[in-house]
Amino acid sequence: MSAFDPITHRLRHGCQTMAFPAGPPPALPDRHGGALRVEAAKCADGCTACVPVCPTQAITRTPENPVALDLGKCIFCAACVEACPTKAITQTSNHQMAVRRRGDLLLGNPGEDELRLAVALDEKLKKLLGRSLRLRQVSAGGCNACEADVNVLGTIGWDLSRFGIQFVASPRHADGLLITGAVSRNMELALKKTYDAVPSPKIVIAVGACAISGGPFIGNQQILDGTSSIVPVDLFIPGCPPHPLTILDGLLRLLGRMGSLK
Repeated sequence: MSAFDPITHRLRHGCQTMAFPAGPPPALPDRHGGALRVEAAKCADGCTACVPVCPTQAITRTPENPVALDLGKCIFCAACVEACPTKAITQTSNHQMAVRRRGDLLLGNPGEDELRLAVALDEKLKKLLGRSLRLRQVSAGGCNACEADVNVLGTIGWDLSRFGIQFVASPRHADGLLITGAVSRNMELALKKTYDAVPSPKIVIAVGACAISGGPFIGNQQILDGTSSIVPVDLFIPGCPPHPLTILDGLLRLLGRMGSLK
């Protein structure tokens, strides 16, 4: 093996990093399905077929509203899609799901069919952060699925650092927190201390159904039902787990960077 072999190897393989967001996003896997769409007008009178099949009670129906779906609780199992006889709930294959407000994850009630995607931070905070963002990741009782998809963003195909976004070891070096997991009572104090250690002004990002609402563990006495019960949240990224593309899209939207990169 010569000293030039590694260089030749790299040249042979070329650039492996995807062009997103300058180019088209990669296709989601067939089994992913993407964001859900609710067309409440299609609901049949008196039909509640989708309600009992939801394992996280993310779907409700009242006499006043045909159907309401909370994507903050949804684990995207698609049981409701299969059960709905009128196809009022469908999969869109769209990776874009991040929102700024918890209430924006509610579909169908009152009459919202699609998500109101996240808007950028205010100009003052964007100017303060500049073109970089340092995050301390906190697993507050997760199963490692969301954590794994966050880690994927650091691989050569995604190369999160090219956007100026990096994960740091200490909250004192961070601009904010990226939180996964259902926030167990054992992690409550640790999360509070980590949040307090981040210099102000700071941001908080909740990734996955567990971090948003408690996910499949919602209501358990050992779970605090999501990040908002402990610290304020600036960005909600739904999924179980969210696809890396969904996470990256949310981060770039928060920074106002979508479509601005060459």
